[in-house]
Amino acid sequence: MPQSLYAKWMYDWEYALTTRDTNRIVRPLEWGFDWLADFSPLAAAASAEEDDGLAGLERMIAVNQDIVARADEFFGYETPTDFRLEMRHPQLFPTNVRPETLAQDAELKRQAAAGELETAEFLRFTSAVRTRYPENDVVNARWYPTAPEKQAGKPKQAIIVMPQWNADAFSHNALCTLFNRFGISALRLSKPFHDIRRPAELERSDYAVSANVGRTTEACRQAVVDIRSCLDWLESEGYEQFGVLGTSLGSCYAFIAAAHDARLKVCAFNHASTWFGDVVWTGQSTRHIREAFEQAGLTQDTVRQIFTGISPMSYMERFAANPKRALVVHATYDLTFLREFSLDVLANFDRHCVDYVSKVLPCGHYTTGETPYKYLDGWYLGSFVYGAFKRLREVGG
Repeated sequence: MPQSLYAKWMYDWEYALTTRDTNRIVRPLEWGFDWLADFSPLAAAASAEEDDGLAGLERMIAVNQDIVARADEFFGYETPTDFRLEMRHPQLFPTNVRPETLAQDAELKRQAAAGELETAEFLRFTSAVRTRYPENDVVNARWYPTAPEKQAGKPKQAIIVMPQWNADAFSHNALCTLFNRFGISALRLSKPFHDIRRPAELERSDYAVSANVGRTTEACRQAVVDIRSCLDWLESEGYEQFGVLGTSLGSCYAFIAAAHDARLKVCAFNHASTWFGDVVWTGQSTRHIREAFEQAGLTQDTVRQIFTGISPMSYMERFAANPKRALVVHATYDLTFLREFSLDVLANFDRHCVDYVSKVLPCGHYTTGETPYKYLDGWYLGSFVYGAFKRLREVGG
């Protein structure tokens, strides 16, 4: 098949997958200074008028500049004191209303009620970053401990796994069981406002990324702090060597966590970009958010500036400052994380002498989860994690 025909087929497939969900909502621009008032005096001093329209643009840009300048404080935290393991039946927590998904959710609930579904173990604790949603502030991470015999005589190793935006609660669980086979324990971490942490008024995980700028920024802050808190718990359990794997939005959170926590020596970024605002503006998945920004008169440049505080590019030097092994997977026909942005990540890794591996998928963002591409992606992720942890075990650190 000629490349041009393949590209057209792939783009058509990708577009179909990104438009099949009908419950995306265009919400108006909100600066959301109140979400950042505990950190930023500029945000705390914002008036109600500034949180309505373009009056707050310069203030939000300044708040983001302050976040970058004081990133250690913004992403700093006190270790939670209520870590606990809970046993419960896993639930799907779907984010779409397609009949097949709702049927799967109903079947899982039926199996749990009938005693046909095994329980699973979850790490739970109160997030060090508090929001106005109590359900969101109880961190949730499904725990996949590896068999003791696979760790005998070796440093105890663990990886934190963060799936994509709007992932259901079963996404990436198969990767965790794969890592167990390698002797690596895994925590599959629910992102803020996702699955069991999602507020009851939502069908999707909209509050993680939306036209409310402050809330989106605070969600990233909370995710980074939750990752670091999970590392604290793992250390308390005797684990010594750590990694993180993030997909799409999860890769942004994972990158910023690794930039601020030297304990993360193995980093796998499954779709990656440099500037958060560029993805929001150009991505097929966030077209409803762009619509809200356009209605308010924002441009791609200003959207980039109001999200610099949660952009990987802002912390590239921090990321490169400590030795680590990284993987970047990107897709040639990606309509959500455009290929040019992923190539920019690689160029910056080269510029900052990051030890990394680059892998390319011949598909798009959403088609990564489809056959056969999901198996190729799983091979890239699994083989990298296996090799990087093996090397870490041999050289120490």
